[in-house]
Amino acid sequence: MAFALVDCESFYASCERIFRPDLKNIPIVVLSNNDGCVIARSTEAKKMGIGMGVPWFKVRESFLKENGQVFSSNFTFYGDMSARVMNILEGFVPRVEIYSIDEAFLDFDTLKQNYNLYDFSCHIRTLVRQWTGIPVRIGIAPNKTLTKIAINEIKRRNIPTSVLHLSNKKEIRNALAHTSVGKVWGVGRKLTEHLNKAGINTALDLAEINPQGIRRKFSVVLERTVRELRGEKCLDIDDDISSKKQIVVSRSFGQRISNLKELRPIVSNFAVRAAEKLRNERQKCSQVSVFVRTSPFNRNKPQHSDLKTIELFTPTNDTRDILAAAKKGLLPIFRSGYDYAKAGIILNKFSDEKTKQYSLFKDPNEPKQNMRLMKYLDQMNNYETQIYYASQNTKKWSPMKQNMTSPKYTTNWYELPKVN
Repeated sequence: MAFALVDCESFYASCERIFRPDLKNIPIVVLSNNDGCVIARSTEAKKMGIGMGVPWFKVRESFLKENGQVFSSNFTFYGDMSARVMNILEGFVPRVEIYSIDEAFLDFDTLKQNYNLYDFSCHIRTLVRQWTGIPVRIGIAPNKTLTKIAINEIKRRNIPTSVLHLSNKKEIRNALAHTSVGKVWGVGRKLTEHLNKAGINTALDLAEINPQGIRRKFSVVLERTVRELRGEKCLDIDDDISSKKQIVVSRSFGQRISNLKELRPIVSNFAVRAAEKLRNERQKCSQVSVFVRTSPFNRNKPQHSDLKTIELFTPTNDTRDILAAAKKGLLPIFRSGYDYAKAGIILNKFSDEKTKQYSLFKDPNEPKQNMRLMKYLDQMNNYETQIYYASQNTKKWSPMKQNMTSPKYTTNWYELPKVN
C-alpha cells in the first residue's frame, strides 16, 4: 500500500524561469491580480523573508534593492505548464488525482510487488524536469496524509534528490515528531489553536491521541486524519472529478469604474468566459447572477454593492443567452456616482448538456442553443480570443493592473521565445 504526492517546487516562479535561464538563483516573486499581493516566491525570495500574501508595496523597495525579479501573474502560461506536468504523470501510473495546479497524488498500488518506489520516483522527477523544466518534490508513504508529511520533511531536511519514502514506523514517527500540528494536512489555524491548548503541538502528539476521543471532541474529519497519521488508509485516490456546482468569473479593477458604458463590456467579457467554462464542464445553467461592488477599504467614498439574479426558463450554455441575461441583470444594480472596484458573473442551477427538459408552454425568451456554432467558436478561441461578441470589450485595455506579465510562451504564436 503506497501513495506518492508530486509537488511542483515554487511553481509559478519555476514557470517564469523555464524560458529565462538568466533568472537562475535570482529571487523571484509573482503578484496577484492588479499586482497587489505576493502569491508566489522562489526559494531565494523566501530566504529574504518575503511573506506569502504580503502587500507588494510593503516589500517592493527592499526586494528590488536586492536585484529581485517581479512578475504579474500569467495564469494562462501557468495553467498550460501544469497540464503538461500532469500529462506526464498520467503516463506513469493509471490512477492520478490532480489535487491542485501544482500537486497530484499517484496511486503506486498498481505497480508490481517489490517495485523500488524510490528509484521509480527519482525517474519520474528527472523526466518531468527534463521535459518541462519544472522541478518537483515527491513524497511516498502508506497514505495521502503521510505523503504530505513526507513533502514537509523534504523541505525541512533539504534532501538533495527531493524524493523521500516513509517506508517504516520509525521513519514515520521521526517525521511526525518534526512536524508541527499546524502543518498537518487539513488542520487549519483555529483548529491548531484548540489543539495547542489541549497540549497537542506536533503531528506525533496528534497521532498518539485516541481516534474515537478526537471524534467526540472535534469531528469525524479530524478522526480520519489521526487514523492516517497512524498509518491507516482512509482516503483513496479521487480520480473521478465531479462536475462543478457553480461557476464564478470576477475581477477586481486596478482602475475604478464609475460609468455604465465602461462597465457593461467588461461584464460581457466575464459572461463570455463563464459560458466557455460551462461548456467545458458539459453543463447547462438555469440561473445567471451579476454583482458589482465598490471597495470596502475606501471608506471616504460612498459604498454600494448589489447582486441581481436572472432565472432562465430553459437551461442553456449558449454564450448569447448568458450575455442577454448578464445585460438584463446589470442594468438594475448599477448606480451612477459610485466608483466600482469589482464585478462578476455567477452561474448556478446546472444540468447535463445532453438532457433537455421540454415544456407544454412556449418559452418567451427561447434560448438560441446552437451547439455547433458554440463548438466552432470555442475551437477558434481555444487559447487566444479571435472572435468577439459585439457587446464585449475588444480593446487591449484591461481594468486590471498587470504591468509585469511575462509572454505566453507556450500558448500564443506571437509570443514564442526568440533565439538569436
